[in-house]
Amino acid sequence: MRPEECAIKTEDLTRVFRLRKREAKEGKREILALDGVNLEVSPGELFGLLGPNGAGKTTLIKILATLLLPTSGRAWVAGVDVVEKPQVVRRYINMVAGGESSGYGLLTVEENLWMFAQFYGIPSREARRRIRELLAMVDMADRAKTKTYHLSSGMRQKMNLVRGFLTDPQILFLDEPTLGLDVQIARTIRNFIRQWLRDHPERTILLTTHYMHEAEELCHRVAIIDRGKILACAPPEELKRRLRTEAVFRLYLEGALDAKSILDGTKGIVALAQREENGHTSLDLILTEEEVLVSILSRLQAAGGRLLALKKEEPTLEDVFLAMVGRKLSEEG
Repeated sequence: MRPEECAIKTEDLTRVFRLRKREAKEGKREILALDGVNLEVSPGELFGLLGPNGAGKTTLIKILATLLLPTSGRAWVAGVDVVEKPQVVRRYINMVAGGESSGYGLLTVEENLWMFAQFYGIPSREARRRIRELLAMVDMADRAKTKTYHLSSGMRQKMNLVRGFLTDPQILFLDEPTLGLDVQIARTIRNFIRQWLRDHPERTILLTTHYMHEAEELCHRVAIIDRGKILACAPPEELKRRLRTEAVFRLYLEGALDAKSILDGTKGIVALAQREENGHTSLDLILTEEEVLVSILSRLQAAGGRLLALKKEEPTLEDVFLAMVGRKLSEEG
């Protein structure tokens, strides 16, 4: 697709961060944050960027939001080059990041949001109408007159989310908007995002997250990114379908075992992830076929592992990630 036909388009987008000498580790003075990223996001799409901390998600969003220059490659937002015409791009976008602090604590929720609306030139009466509607959608209508410093972190994040949608942006960047929030508030935010896009089907959202269920629940398409590279890009169901020819198992073993070492070299293992839970060992396995499980259980038993439970699972996005990068999303890279 041509850039003007896309909501977002990147071509070989690369970003290198150069470190100061005292910041360098093992003499390494450069970090490759984005490595030749190519993406196309269509108008009206809720597109997910899924990856662990440090994968390059926030770097990509900052470039698209004109907050950071790429080292090489090109990017367009609403058909406009983000480097050549950043001021034009900013007319079409807004951005909300998880855990950010915005606004003034001595102002009320309503006053803070009204102030942001004025930055964008929204007439005062229209701004107040939008504020009332949006606060109601995130269950904060009763907090409009509350001073911001009295808000919990979850309430403050909901206010930030309203601020992002307040300008009715053509393209909205949500960078881990539910980061660190409790389950109920995160669910409210996801419902709000879904409802807003239903009411504005011509708008586009780019969502970054490292919560698999969030991407699976919300996104039309998902790109999996790790170490600055796009590993796959497709609807969540299609990504999971690719694993359905393989077998996905969860094993629970008594005691602590170094299962990765025990099973090293076993044929038929596509991917393996291990974690310790309450003194027991939990294994996530993706196998080429179910018959491989016999030799795995035999090797674990010979090493002193006693099987407590075994479950066969339908593939999830977490399994897709494990199969592609060799570790769970929650594991450090």
